[in-house]
Amino acid sequence: MTRGLDTFLAAVPWPERVGLRALLVLARRPRGARLLARSPLLALALDATLALGRYDEPTLAARLGWDATAVAERGRALRRAEGRP
Repeated sequence: MTRGLDTFLAAVPWPERVGLRALLVLARRPRGARLLARSPLLALALDATLALGRYDEPTLAARLGWDATAVAERGRALRRAEGRP
């Protein structure tokens, strides 16, 4: 797992953290993903959680179209244009 995803999971209470880690391991395997597909809401939640890890890696995030530096700069430019600090 990535540093950001590990930080996120560390904030989860321990019983849920253990279950969530087990489900994430399951979600990364083809058979596990097929099993989780029987519960669409659970599969969606796990996909979103796994995406957190992907966007935490700058090179991978850039390939996915996410550039954190550009987003931050765009926000700064908007604040300056509106006269906000």
